[in-house]
Amino acid sequence: MRESAWTRWPSREALGLEETSRPRRLLAWGIRLLVFGGLLWSAFQDGRVHGWAVVAGIGGILVAGALAWGFFQTTLEHRLWPSLALVALLLALAAGARAAGFGVPAVVLWCGCAIAALERLPVAAALPVASVGLAAFAQVDGGGWVSTAATIGGMTLAGYTLRLDAEARGNAERLLAQERAARAAEAESAALAERARIAREIHDVLAHSLSAQLVHLEAARLLIERGVGREQILERVVAARGMARDGLDETRQALSALRGDLTPLEDFLTGLARAAHGAEVTVGGERRALPAEASQAVRRVAQEALTNARKHAPGAKVRVRLDYGPHEVTLDIRDSGGSPGELAATGGGYGLLGMRERAELLGGSLDAGPDEEGFAVTLRVPV
Repeated sequence: MRESAWTRWPSREALGLEETSRPRRLLAWGIRLLVFGGLLWSAFQDGRVHGWAVVAGIGGILVAGALAWGFFQTTLEHRLWPSLALVALLLALAAGARAAGFGVPAVVLWCGCAIAALERLPVAAALPVASVGLAAFAQVDGGGWVSTAATIGGMTLAGYTLRLDAEARGNAERLLAQERAARAAEAESAALAERARIAREIHDVLAHSLSAQLVHLEAARLLIERGVGREQILERVVAARGMARDGLDETRQALSALRGDLTPLEDFLTGLARAAHGAEVTVGGERRALPAEASQAVRRVAQEALTNARKHAPGAKVRVRLDYGPHEVTLDIRDSGGSPGELAATGGGYGLLGMRERAELLGGSLDAGPDEEGFAVTLRVPV
C-alpha cells in the first residue's frame, strides 16, 4: 500500500546525521548546548529557587534531555507509537514544570515539541502534537493575541521549513549514494571488460601458438619412436622453436599493448610488411590515434593475414592498405595467389574466426575469402 503525503515519514537520510557535514553538526550541537544553558539559567535565576527545588529542576532537565534523545531515536527508526508516547511525556513534563514555577523551561519544551514534531513526524501525527504544544504556549503567553499568533505562525513555519530542508538533504544524500553505486558498478564493469580484453590477448597470443608447437613436438616424438631420419626430426624441432620465438615476440607486443606502449600503427604495419618479404603498404585518409581495442584488432588481423599469405601463397605479391575514414578504419590485405607452401599444414597463429569475433565485439566486421587474383581479408572497425 502506497503511503500518502499525510502518513509518509521523512526519510531516514533526512532524520539522521550520518552524512551531515561537520560544520552543520557542530552548529546543531552548539544550538543544543545554548538551549540547555538557557534552560538552566532561566530556571535558577530566581533567588527563591533553592534546596530541593534546585535538585528537582536539574532532574527535570536531565529527564527532558533523555526523553528528547529517545524521541529522536524512535523517529529515526520510524516507530510512531513510541515517538508519540515520548513527545506526550515531554509535553506533560512541561506542564509539570509550569506548575512548579519553571515557566520559561515549560515554554521552551512546548515550543520545541511542536517544532520537532513538524520536522520529524508524519504530518497526520505532527499536526495534533504541534497544536497541543502551541496551544499550551498561547495559554501562558503574556503578549497580545497578535504577537501570540505571529509567534505561533513563525514557529509553525520554522518547523515545516526544517522538515523541507531535511527532506532536501535526504534526497541529496540518496542521489549521492546512487551515484556512488553507479560509479562502483561502472568501475566493476570496466574491470571486467579489461579482464576480458587481457583474456582475449592471452588466448590470441599463446593458445594457438602453443597448440601449433605441441603438434610439431608430438610429430617429432612419433618420428623418434619410428626411428625416422635425423633431418625430419630436426625440421620439426626447428619449426616448433620458430613458433616459440614468434609467440614470445607476440607476447611482448601484447604486453606492450596492455600497458599502452604501442608503436604507431603505420610503423607497425611497415615492420610486418618488411618481415613478409616486401609486402606493399599504403595508408589513406587523415592519420590519427585509434582507441586501444581498435588498434589492437587491426594489428592482430594484419599479423594473421600476412602469416597466412606467407604460409599458403609463398612468393605471392601482397598489398596492405589502411584507410582512415571519418567513422571507421579499414584494413585491406590482398595477395596475388600461389601454390601452398610447406608451412600450410601448421595452421594459423590466431585464426580468422577469432579475429572476426574480435571485430564483431567492437561493432565492426571482417570479411575473408578468395578474390579475382588470390585471397583478400578486409577488416572494418568503427572509431
